[in-house]
Amino acid sequence: MIKKTLLALTLAFSGSYLAQAQRLGSSPEYVTSLTAGWKGERTADGRPKVSDLVLERLQNCTLEQVWGYLGNKGYRNQVEKNWIILKPGETMTGRVVTAQFMPTRPDLDSLVRAQGKAEGRSQKGGINIWPIDILTKGDVYVADGYGKIKDGTLIGSSLGNAIYGKTGKGVIFYGSIRDMQELKDTKGFNAWVKGHDPSYIKDMTPTSINAPIRIGDVTVLPGDVVFANEYGVVFIPAHLVEGLVSASEMTGLRDEFERVLLQQSKYPSGEIHGDWSDKIKNEFRAWVAKYPKKLAITQKDLEAYLAKGH
Repeated sequence: MIKKTLLALTLAFSGSYLAQAQRLGSSPEYVTSLTAGWKGERTADGRPKVSDLVLERLQNCTLEQVWGYLGNKGYRNQVEKNWIILKPGETMTGRVVTAQFMPTRPDLDSLVRAQGKAEGRSQKGGINIWPIDILTKGDVYVADGYGKIKDGTLIGSSLGNAIYGKTGKGVIFYGSIRDMQELKDTKGFNAWVKGHDPSYIKDMTPTSINAPIRIGDVTVLPGDVVFANEYGVVFIPAHLVEGLVSASEMTGLRDEFERVLLQQSKYPSGEIHGDWSDKIKNEFRAWVAKYPKKLAITQKDLEAYLAKGH
């Protein structure tokens, strides 16, 4: 009888502990509080749902445009460089899902596995699949693998294809992957990693999903928007993305127009690079009106830009 009572107390205590334990996956309420600056639609897990159109427009930006805009807004630590890129020359944008991995220690790993089970996470396959299970279309899986290369391969070809099937995107890992050759043949999938190795993942435990993580010199929040190309990776707060895209499109148009004027030698360089005269502004309006590509900026955006005395 005493043994049964002790067992019941132990089970009750364990259940109570798990109920009060730190969640592995962040609640929608917590994610919403982290990204309070965003006032638009959200995904079921609380992340900002930046529109596909804005993500598409962001692909046309440059690293310098994104860096400059964020710096002016006080976000000075958003760029991480020096990546191994699966397919250089491509640009990837998407909505961030975060995961943090740490070196395994048995007591923590046991707790994480129990908490994952309590949260209804898959009990088949490795626990490194848990972040992958929650991905949706347009997401980019971003993981802090603490730079581990050998035995730090967070995915291989099979999981890479699963990720692409769910998201139509790829991954950014402060860590490594395996099966580089096979993943390179997966059309549409791309990866920014710190290394690759033929080994399998070993002695790594996921300690958070959709919580703040560190990727090199950058703090990344779930629901950030990522901009990645061969020059670097930038993590953008969701509430700043649309303004950034509009400003970058306008800056890109101005830069292109200035190159046209400079090649024509029609005005002194100082007049082109400085505040424009009304004559140059009118030429710019006429040039934009005949621009061969579809633009997202409106006439109102154009006039507001010119009114600022550029």
